[in-house]
Amino acid sequence: MNDGEIACRQLVKTYNLGQPNEFIALKGIDLEIKEADLISIIGPSGSGKSTLLNLISCLDTPTKGDVFIEGTAISTLNGFERARLRREKLGFVFQQFNLIRSMTSFENIELPMRFEGISTGERHKRVEELLSLVGLEDKAGNRPTELSGGQQQRVAIARALANNPKIILADEPTGNLDTEAGKKIMDLLIKLNKEEKKTVIVVTHDPRIAKAADKTVKIQDGRII
Repeated sequence: MNDGEIACRQLVKTYNLGQPNEFIALKGIDLEIKEADLISIIGPSGSGKSTLLNLISCLDTPTKGDVFIEGTAISTLNGFERARLRREKLGFVFQQFNLIRSMTSFENIELPMRFEGISTGERHKRVEELLSLVGLEDKAGNRPTELSGGQQQRVAIARALANNPKIILADEPTGNLDTEAGKKIMDLLIKLNKEEKKTVIVVTHDPRIAKAADKTVKIQDGRII
């Protein structure tokens, strides 16, 4: 497998809601994502889209089956190794932004690099590059409460890119944004895919993202249809 390649093999995810109640969120998903693909995952609420993204991102573990990232089976990794894989290979963008409210844009973007022990000079250079990439050079000193929703999401994308991951995973990144802000986020994700050659996987209800994707995966009742 090359950098950024992902394979899902017979993924099953079951949630035990207490006997005799059991909810099967995913029912044997097989999926291959190639390096530098732009993939949209669509489907109705409760279909299993976010569950699939959580398994690919190592935030959850499958009941059966496995996820392979660049040839490595996630099931073979211990907790420390999974955490390292998330830090080094994956970047996350959430619908709720998940920025630290007491920190400036600069500090939010810098934070992942602190955990990696990157020198102050390198961190500051990288943050400035990322602020330029997302068009927020003038918002470095602003805290989240001083930014619009679209600006917060662009900071969140810059933070996801801090450690230069090959794979970007986004869960409804335009869900809380108006049309214009959503278009800017969509354009930025497409740019990261086309120009930066990032593998981008987006769970979305936004038909514009689905239209721009190399492949659209539709999930219904826990299966790809």
